[in-house]
Amino acid sequence: MIMFSIIFKRLTMKYIILSLLSIFSFAIELQHPQIYKNNENINTWVMSEKLDGIRAYWDGKQFLTRKGKVIYVPKWFIKNFPNFELDGELYTKRDDFENIQSIVLDKNPSKKWEEITYNIFEIPNAKGDFYKRLEKAKNWFEKNPNEKVKIIEQKKVKNEENLNSFFNEIVLNKGEGVIVKDPSKEYQAGRTPFVLKMKNAQDMEGEVIDINISEKTKVLKSLVIKLENGITFNLGGGFTKEQRENPPKIGEIVTFKYFGFTKNGKPKFASFLHIRKD
Repeated sequence: MIMFSIIFKRLTMKYIILSLLSIFSFAIELQHPQIYKNNENINTWVMSEKLDGIRAYWDGKQFLTRKGKVIYVPKWFIKNFPNFELDGELYTKRDDFENIQSIVLDKNPSKKWEEITYNIFEIPNAKGDFYKRLEKAKNWFEKNPNEKVKIIEQKKVKNEENLNSFFNEIVLNKGEGVIVKDPSKEYQAGRTPFVLKMKNAQDMEGEVIDINISEKTKVLKSLVIKLENGITFNLGGGFTKEQRENPPKIGEIVTFKYFGFTKNGKPKFASFLHIRKD
């Protein structure tokens, strides 16, 4: 009896350790765009608006963030969803990120989910070119409708002038930018040269590792940000009066915009955008 108890405890502990390892090692490998540099031949490509929402990967059973965290969704929202993968953006409207984030990342889904739509831009790991992959989702939701699902409109790029005109119209109306994509390619996970993002300024995330408070005003002077590559810099621009009085906390991830890098690899003209919780 004693021996059985010891074996049972060892097996239980082993199961717990393996479960924890599987949780912490889990990561989603999705497709990510490179930056458009104005010298690519994109005349046969397609373009679409880059939505500023919460990216959501549907694994056939549930929604996950790009970091693999579960998104708690009302059951009615995912009515008639397929058993194959989808990639898209949970979104409301332009210039509404803070509201979207508060709704989508709430562990207790509220009625405000009625404001959200799921906007599909890719079908990961499906066979065929981009058009065939999108067709798979279109066919599914035509037979299994869900009013909260949209498939992001793709427009053919006529030329660079056409792309710039489309981009300027979006940005002038508070949109984030444009995605251009080679529709002839099969699905490719990771950072790919066949999907490009076009924005006035780039954005990036970093971890708050320290906070500089002004001795004179007693409010935020700057945040010390650590990038994924280990480089640190002071982020002092873009904060409202309220944010300076109640700044992000150490350990939080923040998003900021920037315009290129210095010779030391630090973001130029960086400006705070928001706390990133997904």
